[in-house]
Amino acid sequence: MTAPTATVRAALRADLAEVADIYGHYALHSVATFDEAPRPLAEWELKFDEIAGRGLPFLVAEEAGRIVGFAYAAPWRPKPAYRDTVEDTVYLAPDSTGRGLGAALLDALLTACGAAGVRQVVAVITDPGSEASAALHRRLGFTDAGRLTAVGRKHGRLLDTVLLQLAL
Repeated sequence: MTAPTATVRAALRADLAEVADIYGHYALHSVATFDEAPRPLAEWELKFDEIAGRGLPFLVAEEAGRIVGFAYAAPWRPKPAYRDTVEDTVYLAPDSTGRGLGAALLDALLTACGAAGVRQVVAVITDPGSEASAALHRRLGFTDAGRLTAVGRKHGRLLDTVLLQLAL
């Protein structure tokens, strides 16, 4: 792994087309997300506005003028009692993995979550299929909180999700 050369910063609406492209790759070609098709830009704009409206972080990693990754925190569940708990999301451009960018994004996201008053961060990770994501979260202090067995089906496979949790 080499040191990341990207700058992690707050996302802008202008970044969302590149965010959508990164996510679309994973929707079509992996089990990292249970979405089976890319999300349209309009859906990303709504998500961006919702996250900003809640005072939660949405970050991007930019390198040489290109968005090479993104991370955001969204409400864990819609009920008011969950107000201090979020679910994190981190994705990297397929050609930008293995260089520490995921750790840089997740670390910055956790710092921003703490500043926003978040108390618990939950990661929902596909298993098998997202081992690097699980390892990244564990390296940054997340601990196992549970497993949901055979809750997803994608690319002809039944998939589990592993729940990891971090108290801030």
